[in-house]
Amino acid sequence: MSRSSGQTTASQLTNTTTVKVLGDRTRTIRTTTPERYPLSREAPTAVCKVVTKAAMGATTAILFVFVGCCSNVVFLELLVQDEPACGSLLTFAQFVFIAVEGFVVTVDFGRKKNIIPIKDYLVLVLMFFVVNVTNNMAFGFKISMPLHIIFRSGGLIASLVLGILILGRKYSVTKYLSVVMITLGTIICTFASAEHVEEQKAESLEGISNFTTWLMGIGILTFALFMSARMGIYQECLYSKHGKHTMEALFYIHTLSLPGFLLTWSSIADHAGRFSRSAVLPVLAGVPGLARVPRHWIFLAGNVLTQYLCVSSVFKLTSECTALTVALVLTLRKFLSLVFSILYFQNPFTLQHWLGTLLVFGGTLLFMDVYQKTREALGARRPKVD
Repeated sequence: MSRSSGQTTASQLTNTTTVKVLGDRTRTIRTTTPERYPLSREAPTAVCKVVTKAAMGATTAILFVFVGCCSNVVFLELLVQDEPACGSLLTFAQFVFIAVEGFVVTVDFGRKKNIIPIKDYLVLVLMFFVVNVTNNMAFGFKISMPLHIIFRSGGLIASLVLGILILGRKYSVTKYLSVVMITLGTIICTFASAEHVEEQKAESLEGISNFTTWLMGIGILTFALFMSARMGIYQECLYSKHGKHTMEALFYIHTLSLPGFLLTWSSIADHAGRFSRSAVLPVLAGVPGLARVPRHWIFLAGNVLTQYLCVSSVFKLTSECTALTVALVLTLRKFLSLVFSILYFQNPFTLQHWLGTLLVFGGTLLFMDVYQKTREALGARRPKVD
């Protein structure tokens, strides 16, 4: 005997619902009910809860990317304005924090074994250490925050060049055009900054002109740019061999890099002493425990914590959204950090800088085929009309 027509059993129907969540990511939810029970009316509610949770996860990740990464730039600029050569201490503090957090959370106090062999991490560790130290070191060579942001946004140039030379890859005409735009934009911003440096006639304590010091900073940034691209290629090969284990890699790369700071220990100790001699923040005068803490240590703590929030939010974002959404969010974040640095900290920024910025970020979006992928995404969502 058949069951009542008012009830639908799982043997008659299996619900398969494909839903779109933020960032063009799709999730398929299949609701199955045992044959002897009618399909629960709570199934749609369960679907809604999953969709809402996924959307909230992506939204929260995007929010924390902007809050963490943008505030990180603020604390960084507050530090380098007073102590432009504090890069070694800054990098050391960031590495120690991530190493300690990873030891507790990622490897569970050493009880969880690594999947990727340590020997495969060593080359990556060397490159990662050099890239981070040199990027922070550049501030000590009269490199402004806006130029630093723009220069690092030109990483696609190095990635494309090394992809051709090392991996033998071929790219479309659009990719080459985008790299030309990024290169031209970086050059325009660099020369605009050079004109500003030439206007400063003072010399440093070592007798080296500001312009020569600035050229050395440009050389350091260029080296770090290509080293970072080479590190990305090595990391790509490493993950293709052993699989992606990003949090494990994050821990071991930072932890194994710590002995390298012995090479810069004199600079770290010197700036630690300078930080301890800095003035307190008047705004914290009434806060117990912080009223007498030197301002530079507070700025350093803020930079380290927001750096961790920024990195962890980006990792979370990559798990919740598509690569296109991640790239768009990070590009917009860099642009907002650039604008804030110009307006709030009153860094010199001319019409040439704006032109170069437009070319750099426009080229970045062109490289990622944002326009075409957005059209495809909108077309896929548009309902068909019979």
